[in-house]
Amino acid sequence: MSEWQDFNGFDERSFFGSFIHEMPLFFKLFALFILGVFVFIIFKSVRSWISNNASPLIKASSKAVTKRTEVWGGSGESSAHTSYYVTFEFEDGGRLELQVRDQDFGLIVEGDRGELLYQGTRFKSFDRVKQAEYLNF
Repeated sequence: MSEWQDFNGFDERSFFGSFIHEMPLFFKLFALFILGVFVFIIFKSVRSWISNNASPLIKASSKAVTKRTEVWGGSGESSAHTSYYVTFEFEDGGRLELQVRDQDFGLIVEGDRGELLYQGTRFKSFDRVKQAEYLNF
């Protein structure tokens, strides 16, 4: 008699324990891989959040040099999601791409100059400096 059976011949292991025990090794490794990816994504997100919170709030003169969007999802019954990004160039020539809200994306035009306020990788605001330009008609 095996150690897992009682005197009536019934298996004392739970359904889940029996299911895992009988599962092929490939499926066990695959499930472990998926769990590892899930833990890694959570760890990376928490680390980025902590890093941004520890970063100073920086205000710098900059110019919006490029804008781009990234669309993902939208197949079958799911809806599409859009992420908006703007690349800012600083006076020293350095560049920084930040994800911005859709409302801010619509108000920023490539070539705009202004004061960028950001913290780590978080966009806070962009206050455009109005330039005195005269149009000749």
